[in-house]
Amino acid sequence: MKKVLCLLLCILLLTGCGKNSDDYLKNFKDYNSKISSYELKGTMKIISNEDEFTYDLEVGVKDNKYYKVSLLNTVSNNEQIILKNDDGVFVITPNLNKSFKFMSEWPSNSSQAYLIESLINDINNDANATITKEDDHYLINAKVNYPNNAKLDNETITTDKDYNVELVEVKDKDGKVFMEVKFNKINDAPKFASDYFNTDQYNLSNEDVKEEDCIKECGDKEECKNQCESKTTSNVLDEIIYPLYVPTDTFLSSKDTVNTDNGNRVILTFAGSDPFILVEEVSVVNPEMEVIPVSGEPIMLGSTIGALSNNSIYWTNNGIDYYLTSNTLDSKEMMTIAESITNASTLVASTK
Repeated sequence: MKKVLCLLLCILLLTGCGKNSDDYLKNFKDYNSKISSYELKGTMKIISNEDEFTYDLEVGVKDNKYYKVSLLNTVSNNEQIILKNDDGVFVITPNLNKSFKFMSEWPSNSSQAYLIESLINDINNDANATITKEDDHYLINAKVNYPNNAKLDNETITTDKDYNVELVEVKDKDGKVFMEVKFNKINDAPKFASDYFNTDQYNLSNEDVKEEDCIKECGDKEECKNQCESKTTSNVLDEIIYPLYVPTDTFLSSKDTVNTDNGNRVILTFAGSDPFILVEEVSVVNPEMEVIPVSGEPIMLGSTIGALSNNSIYWTNNGIDYYLTSNTLDSKEMMTIAESITNASTLVASTK
């Protein structure tokens, strides 16, 4: 009789736990679905080809319509901003005075681990989403949607008992983590400045001073002149970065250097089964904000954000602009090549 009572008690406890978890999941979605404007601070880690890239993350959302995501690379101190307003979607690199402009459905066209509404959508879109309780935390597991990165399969969302997101881990089918977002602080009653979602605030033209003007202003102060000269860098590409990955039966067939008004440009042509062209040149700080229209999507490439179109990827990493294009490679293969370049050191190439 005691065994029967114990068995019944265990069943009741298990059933109760399941019910509580189901209730929590519903309350979690109800609670967070009401948050349409918020500020978020945290960190994001990208794991790419065994390398890790960490960003300080700041997110601003207004009415689930206007978005600003600031990603500051903690190693290079390079900041990039994804911004959406009534004019479109922009990826801005402030220190280069450069911006890509997309006519895109971002962020609703794919999962975004740092946006609350995207997490809710992932859960709602997965009929088999699960939830488990661990101590004072709940772990929600749901499928994700990253059209340009098929290896990302699911995510685990860790929350506290008050329905606040603490951690999001995006994984492959085998449970290997490729992206980790920690939510350190969320303000669900933000007050944004009038220009918060405006691209004009990133035009540095009024702050930049040309070297000759800078030197004139220095007068006879030698130390000041040295500081002016130190702001300029050579635009000549001294070292070529070769991809660590190329498709099977594809090889480097030619390497050409072209002189430009800003320095030089290296063009690497790969031939074989899946030919492609890779262009490299030193990044130039524009005197005025340069806006480059792109028919495609912003993508994460480990240590930087790139612009992906139907047959090309454009990105900047460690002071070098890259452009990769192919008429045969799909977006997955192009991204794999691009990621291998961002992780590569200079290699000695061989032609065939």
